[in-house]
Amino acid sequence: MKNVYCAIDLGATSGRIILSADGKQLEEVHRFPNQIYEQNGMFFWNMDTLFEHILTGLKKVASRNDIHVLSIGVDTWGVDVVFLKEGKKLANPRAYRDPYTEKRMPEFWQTISAQAVYQRTGIQMLPFNTLYQFYACYKDQYQPFLQADTYLFIPDYISYLLTGKMVCEYTILSTSQFLNPITKQIDKDLITAAGADSTCFPPIVYPGHKIGCVLKEVVPFAYDVPVIAVAGHDTASAVATVEQGPVAYLSSGTWSLMGIVVNEPVITEQSEAYNFTNEGGVEGTTRLLKNITGMWILEQCRKEWQAQGKNYSYSQLVEMAITVKNQADKLTAYLFNPDESRFANPSSMIHEIDPSSSLSDAQLVWLIYNSMAQRYARVFQMLQSLAPWQIQKLIIIGGGAQNDYLNHLTEKAIGVPVQVGSVEATAQGNILIQKHYLK
Repeated sequence: MKNVYCAIDLGATSGRIILSADGKQLEEVHRFPNQIYEQNGMFFWNMDTLFEHILTGLKKVASRNDIHVLSIGVDTWGVDVVFLKEGKKLANPRAYRDPYTEKRMPEFWQTISAQAVYQRTGIQMLPFNTLYQFYACYKDQYQPFLQADTYLFIPDYISYLLTGKMVCEYTILSTSQFLNPITKQIDKDLITAAGADSTCFPPIVYPGHKIGCVLKEVVPFAYDVPVIAVAGHDTASAVATVEQGPVAYLSSGTWSLMGIVVNEPVITEQSEAYNFTNEGGVEGTTRLLKNITGMWILEQCRKEWQAQGKNYSYSQLVEMAITVKNQADKLTAYLFNPDESRFANPSSMIHEIDPSSSLSDAQLVWLIYNSMAQRYARVFQMLQSLAPWQIQKLIIIGGGAQNDYLNHLTEKAIGVPVQVGSVEATAQGNILIQKHYLK
């Protein structure tokens, strides 16, 4: 019987249950969809359905006679929070793509200035940061928020359902914009200004902390397996796989995140002007990075094409872009910044890019890929100006690393070598952290 570790890896579009004995060779046991749903003009994640899928995956794991599970770790996207009262979920968590926070961010700055918020947290200004979600809930008198006695980030909530134990894992907390990266504690002035209560968070723990064991009454087929707090933020788990040294990383997926690993936060006027973020990493490191809209735009166009009966594979999309590369001079005029707010969640992504409906599908794909590469180049320039050393190469990790065409465009745009890292960096990092701390 082989000893293995189990990663529960939840992304914005899908979730997976992964097994590995060494953190390198991975086996996907179960994959399931995840998507935002709308109700009464609000956007949510369906945690009940997600947990049912997780239980299905764990049941598949338990049915195996050839393995013994040593531990389980959970990683997810950042910022979103479940509100609980007396241990019970009051509602499904609001999704970060819900636009209810957009007007609240500048409104919050009337209480505590944007500059003061950045100096206290070192976190990139994004309207969906937990700080502004809480403030929006407070101003809107959102009842689950007002009634809650506990706040749990998504990975901590999943771990709670499995173990009955509540924690607040450091790397996922660091995405909130109310964590002080120097003291590594919640800034009570910020959280109070947002109308929230810092005592509603459980104790802060760090990657490697044993949360508890799986409860028999919850998962009888995985009873007593330890649940480890890995780097609960998926990017933090992914970055744990990147080599040390003067390198930058690009975690490429629905979101792209470009950054470097440093020992101390970089909170300067320049980092603030560039809107770079300082998020928690493993072993006390800081991930200096910037969020960039990644494959989201292409994924949304692909959904619209599928609704039209055009089921383009990812390889077909690349081929389509290549067929129109001789039209680059014409198409360059249509290049756009993928990080513009209008691309966050439009009713039609295709129309948002091409309101005149004058471009072919192939031209749209070329435009998306080349706009991404140009944005990567601009962010790389910013990152280099903040880095304490000369960046020698860019390591691309995550699912987007499989796109050789985009990798080539990126290398050409940034001017340093691009290296493909782990395609499964998030799950691999999740498992490597479990393995390291269970030695």
